Amino acid sequence: MAAVLTSMRALFAPAPAFVIDTETPADVVAREALLDRAMGADRRKKSSEKIRRDRIPAEGLALVARDPSGHVIGTVRLWNIEAGVSREGLVIDALLLGPLAVDAAHEGKGVGAALMRAALMEAKKRGHGAVLLVGDAPYYERFGFFAEKTQHLVMPGPFARDRFLALELVPGWLEGAAGMVVASGRKLSRPSMLPRAA
Repeated sequence: MAAVLTSMRALFAPAPAFVIDTETPADVVAREALLDRAMGADRRKKSSEKIRRDRIPAEGLALVARDPSGHVIGTVRLWNIEAGVSREGLVIDALLLGPLAVDAAHEGKGVGAALMRAALMEAKKRGHGAVLLVGDAPYYERFGFFAEKTQHLVMPGPFARDRFLALELVPGWLEGAAGMVVASGRKLSRPSMLPRAA
């Protein structure tokens, strides 16, 4: 009888308001339109964008939130970076998170938090040691991001020091990290616009 009741509840349970999914090539146009609406025309001028330009997100770390109809209502990507060097002079591999955006019609429904948790869980599962971002400290502190781990790191171009935050997925990963944050991920390959020779 208990199994029947459980099945009946599942049958009449409301559909989830959104699901977290891996981004696909078919999502790119909707993702870019969402980012333009959420972040404005100046979004491509930010320091973080200089690191992301002409790069591919870290393997398995481009996620979207979809509404029940399958439309993209949220997005987050993480990018491979070098977060300066250690005291011993070794390059410190890490990830740069961003942008994280949610469609205005779906704000306040937990979409951004779900994307963050899914991205961080996947990054940890894939063996990454730390995640950096530039963002609103009061929002990101609830996920464990703080400015103290980035105090000796710098972003290319202007950035707000109090908004430059990090989370260690492996304790001590950023210990002694100092220097410039630079891109280290795979480069975007652009097909040649010239016709091929026969």
